[in-house]
Amino acid sequence: MMEQAAIFPGRVRLGMVGGGEGAFIGAVHRHAARLDDRYELVAGALSSSAAAARRSGLALGLDPARTYDNYEQMARAESARPDGIEAVSIVTPNHLHAPVAKVFLEAGIHVICDKPVTTNSADARMLAALAQERGLIFAVTHNYSAYPLVRHAQQMVREGQLGTIRVVQVEYAQDWLAAPLEQSGQKQAAWRTDPAKAGGGAIGDIGSHAWQLADTIVGAPVEALAAELTSFVPGRIIDDNVQVLLRYAGGARGMLWASQVAPGHANELRIRVFGSAGGIEWAQQQPNELRWTPLGEPTRIITRGSTAMNAAGARVSRIPSGHPEGYIDAFAALYSEIASHLLARRSGGDPGAAHFPTIADGLRGVLFIETVQASSCCGGAWTPMLS
Repeated sequence: MMEQAAIFPGRVRLGMVGGGEGAFIGAVHRHAARLDDRYELVAGALSSSAAAARRSGLALGLDPARTYDNYEQMARAESARPDGIEAVSIVTPNHLHAPVAKVFLEAGIHVICDKPVTTNSADARMLAALAQERGLIFAVTHNYSAYPLVRHAQQMVREGQLGTIRVVQVEYAQDWLAAPLEQSGQKQAAWRTDPAKAGGGAIGDIGSHAWQLADTIVGAPVEALAAELTSFVPGRIIDDNVQVLLRYAGGARGMLWASQVAPGHANELRIRVFGSAGGIEWAQQQPNELRWTPLGEPTRIITRGSTAMNAAGARVSRIPSGHPEGYIDAFAALYSEIASHLLARRSGGDPGAAHFPTIADGLRGVLFIETVQASSCCGGAWTPMLS
């Protein structure tokens, strides 16, 4: 297998935990990792079932010797190989993120982890400390932060084009859990509605995405919030709807709504940010357009790939204007940014600033979830952000 490492000197040797047969997000991560041709998937422990892991590895064309029955076995074997994996992509249900990441960090392997990074802040702190101690990259795949027009909006705010930020409105509406789908045995619904495996319902699954999108664009931290978590579907023991009032440092006020019981909404993530000099609006289902309205002037539509895009948006845009880029492309932008850091580390170079979310962002995301849960438990009382 040493020949493989030599054949792909410009690619990161990647392993994956989870994401085997019957999984949704694993295939998304694999496509994203290869889109810019910067990774080679060479190993995997693709299921908690050894038989399913073997079948999944065979289906993906992995070397049977590098298709492992479990992640502990994989970490031991790969860390001992001269051509072992350089990074592992963790795409398991949420409750497994922390134990899997810990094993690979202890083996000296960089981590790319799906969100939320853990189901509790104690585990997130442990992973942050371990990654720092070992000098390893720990990236979190909040993919919505890597859409070109999200990066464009972020730079607009940083440059003061909106003036002083006053109002932030972000929402993420879905309808796929409007009925008790988990009672049918549907795999994705079953673990996402299990508090022990998910760590949070709508707030953890999609509310964390909404928070991180606003955090990416606005930049200012949330200082306090008032939240209400609701379980509307009878028999469901985890939240399927969340409404949050937000107080930002610097005086801005915001509202976050995340729901998985909103008929007619498949995957509608939307944000509006209003400042003293203008406002912007972006929607994930129309990701190639950003509405920009300078105060007192007509609304302008900034399109992805156009000459109106700033440098931050252009750097994660691949193809000319008029050719849509979307969900997997945004994941791929993150993977490519992570690859630049991994390859710089390999050559002993300076990777520079990280544009991708790190374990520090992952910890803040888990603290946001826990603060929302704490506020809701206190009847929606205003609660300072946990730190």
